[in-house]
Amino acid sequence: MEKYSYVYILASAPYGTLYIGSTTNLVRRVWQHREGVVAGFTKQYNVHRLVWYEIHGDIMEAGLREKQIKKWNRAWKVRLIEKTNLRWRDLYADFTA
Repeated sequence: MEKYSYVYILASAPYGTLYIGSTTNLVRRVWQHREGVVAGFTKQYNVHRLVWYEIHGDIMEAGLREKQIKKWNRAWKVRLIEKTNLRWRDLYADFTA
């Protein structure tokens, strides 16, 4: 069985506050952000809308990509999101519907 890893971007609203993370279980991790299970940035700033994600072969690769994107300026991050999600739709429903 192949195990995938993910890099993802959450937003508080369209063009709102952004959070970039990586995980091996995207559904569980986004659920944790949405429910405020762990105290921190996403809970404090109500950042829980999954607006972008990318699939990787392993967690090391995903972690490197996460660090790369975190260094980008905001305009590049917005363009990355809008390349596949022009309306900033919450993609979490795609996994849980």
